[in-house]
Amino acid sequence: MDYFKKQLELLGTEREEDRQSYLKLTQSSSAAQRRANGLCWYPVAIRGTEPAKGDYLVVELERTTHTDIAHQLRFGASAVLFSNHDPQQDRIEGVVSYQGGNRLKLSLRTEELPDWARDGKLGVDVLFDENSYEEMQQALKLAAKPDAEKEYKLVPVLTGNRAPTFDTTLAPIATRGLNSSQQEAVQKIVAANDLAIVHGPPGTGKTTTLVQAIKALWQQDHKQILVVAPSNTAVDLLSEKLADEGLNVLRVGNPARVSEKLMSLTLDHKMTAHSHMKEIRNLKKQANAYRDMAHKYKRNFGKAEREQRKALFDEAHKILKEVGNTEQYIIDDLLARAQVITATLVGANHYTVRHLKYHTVVIDEAGQALEPACWIPALKAQKLVLAGDHCQLPPTIKSQEAARNGFSTTLLEKCVQYYPEAVSLLQEQYRMHETIMGYPSATFYENKLQANVAVAQHSLAGQEPPLAFVDTAGCGYDEKQEGTSTTNPEEAAFLLRHLALLAGNLAPHYTPETFPSVAIIAPYKEQIRVLKEQLEHVPALQPYLARISVNTVDSFQGQERDIVYISMTRSNTDGIIGFLSDIRRMNVAMTRARKKLVIVGDSATLCQHPFYAGFMQYTEAQNAYQSAWEYADL
Repeated sequence: MDYFKKQLELLGTEREEDRQSYLKLTQSSSAAQRRANGLCWYPVAIRGTEPAKGDYLVVELERTTHTDIAHQLRFGASAVLFSNHDPQQDRIEGVVSYQGGNRLKLSLRTEELPDWARDGKLGVDVLFDENSYEEMQQALKLAAKPDAEKEYKLVPVLTGNRAPTFDTTLAPIATRGLNSSQQEAVQKIVAANDLAIVHGPPGTGKTTTLVQAIKALWQQDHKQILVVAPSNTAVDLLSEKLADEGLNVLRVGNPARVSEKLMSLTLDHKMTAHSHMKEIRNLKKQANAYRDMAHKYKRNFGKAEREQRKALFDEAHKILKEVGNTEQYIIDDLLARAQVITATLVGANHYTVRHLKYHTVVIDEAGQALEPACWIPALKAQKLVLAGDHCQLPPTIKSQEAARNGFSTTLLEKCVQYYPEAVSLLQEQYRMHETIMGYPSATFYENKLQANVAVAQHSLAGQEPPLAFVDTAGCGYDEKQEGTSTTNPEEAAFLLRHLALLAGNLAPHYTPETFPSVAIIAPYKEQIRVLKEQLEHVPALQPYLARISVNTVDSFQGQERDIVYISMTRSNTDGIIGFLSDIRRMNVAMTRARKKLVIVGDSATLCQHPFYAGFMQYTEAQNAYQSAWEYADL
């Protein structure tokens, strides 16, 4: 099918761009530079080793310094253990089989660690993620097969060639604690024969709705359900909430958050509690003993010693094969008992669950998922539920060429366009004051959003108005180019003075511990750096630092704060606003605020775009427009 041929081409373009940017970051860079880019743990210490099935050895490693640096070493990632003596020669590749906190386990195809691992500093580099691309490519190829529609029922529906159908005879489903639009969404999900879509704008309780729908699906036919999302964080949230509802959840892969509750849902943890595990531990001890005896033979030995060493290794292998068989029995037993299996999109094809098919698959955060990644779980389903918000942030795409040619359009967006009748819009939001909600609701959600009575008028103490646009036009706060990024130090300084004034107004009503939570958001990384630097030198804000977060829009997706400040950064005579023209990003930024939203920017630059021109009109109508000149004495 031409449809999948195009997807394969776009995926290939994206893969090549991603590979090139990885090589740019890693080629001829030091371990310290790779560490700073999140691609390396260095140095690491070996905390233990254990044999695994096949010829594999699992090595547990701990990073001992620079533990605060964010990194990309994740469960399932390809990685390489290296020594600083000779990083080109002294290296051995493997796969991350566990990562939590500052420890990870690396599964290596070797019987014993090489000699170089015993001296010099060791490190772990993350390798380019070929595996995810291979899985996506394989899924597209399967869907493109000439007879795919016979084997994969959803292919014609998801490519816009056959409309989804619903069971109209289904009796109303009783759900506790849901509002009417949430109840309608659950009803539609259960009634769907092949596709249902939940459109969840900010703060509308999408997760709550999905959890109740999944529970209702299980009660309806007791068929195992697969629940996936593009990020580990989203998978964690759903896993926890589903377990709270009493469902037997099996989490495939490693949670991003290392909590006792989440860990107890993982395959690894459930295996350790299994009744057959004692037998495995004893067998592993025996295999280790044989290996240890084999390792006692040094390199200079004769024929008899060589045969003895081989016999010991063979015995260890035989035992480990038995371990493998028993482990597989345990895995099969646990999988059979699970009511819900949760994983990332690519994790849905993890070797432990690759063979499974499901009646229903649920993809959450589908607005942030690459289409080829969605085909991995979709091909395992008779029925698909897509949940997300295509009016918020799209997936991150490295190749501008691929994005221009349609790779940035998600499966969720396509299906919303193909089949509006399959969409349930959640309409009641529980986050924002109605004045903050008003403009995003009009622009993105056809004015259909309503604020729940509990939040519609909630505000900060001291009668603080919920919305302000502070216009810096004419102040001479000109943007500056910093490499590929943009900054506006004077706008940053003004924003922090404005926040300090607000803090002063709020001080009589709150202690530093109970002070409202604050997000300072900017679209550019360099502006974030400037804001963080300046924040340290504002005396009035020092007592509240623990309550203030400064970061990019993407970092706050899915979060909320009592007060949100947005530094628009762009201010130039040409009216160039760069990627501020991606208004979905602005939708995310604006809708993080619960009780107060303050946007600081230059109207002369911003108003060249209709979205911002409309926002100015909205703020004027709400009496929320201010000029920075009003604060001249700040």
